[in-house]
Amino acid sequence: MKRAFTIFSLVTAILLVYGLYQALVAAPTERTMGDVQRIFYYHVPSAWTAFCLFFTNLIASIVYLATKKIKADALAVASAEVGVVFCTIVLVTGPIWARPVWGIWWTWDVRLTTTLVLWLIYVAYLVLRRFSDTAQTPILAAVLSIFGALDVPLVYFSIWFFRTQHPQPVMGKGGSLDPRMLHAFLINLLAFTCFGIMVCWARYRLEMLHREVEEAHAMESLGTSSSNEASLPLSRSSR
Repeated sequence: MKRAFTIFSLVTAILLVYGLYQALVAAPTERTMGDVQRIFYYHVPSAWTAFCLFFTNLIASIVYLATKKIKADALAVASAEVGVVFCTIVLVTGPIWARPVWGIWWTWDVRLTTTLVLWLIYVAYLVLRRFSDTAQTPILAAVLSIFGALDVPLVYFSIWFFRTQHPQPVMGKGGSLDPRMLHAFLINLLAFTCFGIMVCWARYRLEMLHREVEEAHAMESLGTSSSNEASLPLSRSSR
């Protein structure tokens, strides 16, 4: 497993470096927006990766509710944490791109607002997991994650259903990209997807290790308590 993770990490690093070259050097400069448009090669792949991780969180949460398997709950936690990181990148790079193009950092556009709501839901999920330690916490968190996942389609399809200031899709629906831009975009899409999987994989392993340590401590404490209780009758009889 360690060897597979190492190989996957090396492949991901190569893709990220190649994607950086494609985004900053190989891809042509957009005529109307200029170099600021290059944020596109990181903004959109980050959003895609966040959506994939939230979908993973949804599936893991449903599996946990159905089976109560610890591995499913650990994967749900890991995917939510990494998904929030990529969603944060989306919320940061979006205004940086919008300021020179729209003239404002933020507008309460439908897609922007629903993305912010999505981020807040999963931050609430992580806060619940961090500060609540009851037996019902994983179940409550799983239900919350299912509720949060309902916002993902709304974010994605908002530009079709509502009149928004957000750009329309550049692929499909009459949109198009320069072949070199498309190549740079697809490489970064693959690179960010692999990067998200890699970080989620590492976080999942860490979460499982953490739970194994907690279980070992609990068993040790239980064993110590049992030993103390067993020694009480002996100490009384020796009197």
